Amino acid sequence: MVVVIKQKLGYDDSLDAFGIHGAGGTLGAILTGVFATNAVNAGIKDAAGHPSPLGLVDGNTAQVLNQFLGSGVAWLLALIGTLITLKICDILIGVRLDPEHEIQGLDLSMHGEEGHNFES
Repeated sequence: MVVVIKQKLGYDDSLDAFGIHGAGGTLGAILTGVFATNAVNAGIKDAAGHPSPLGLVDGNTAQVLNQFLGSGVAWLLALIGTLITLKICDILIGVRLDPEHEIQGLDLSMHGEEGHNFES
């Protein structure tokens, strides 16, 4: 996600938050619905007192669908919250620098010092 997909989609994520947390968290949430099992969490019982199937490995396909739905809600919340935050920041201070400052680098253009000396 942080190398191939980021390059193909062309999005700007210098800290790879989406590639690591967005993709990894979504995969983990969905796979929780697959691998949730009574072998680990035996305390959950149905009305008859039998162990209730938790995930796909116990035969509960509905839990995988629940996990997909929950992941979709989380994505929607993250998307809306990010767009609102970006819009507020853009109105107040802007979210992009001048192209000249981006090429020069923030250490030098904003702070007057170099972060790395590659000439030594």
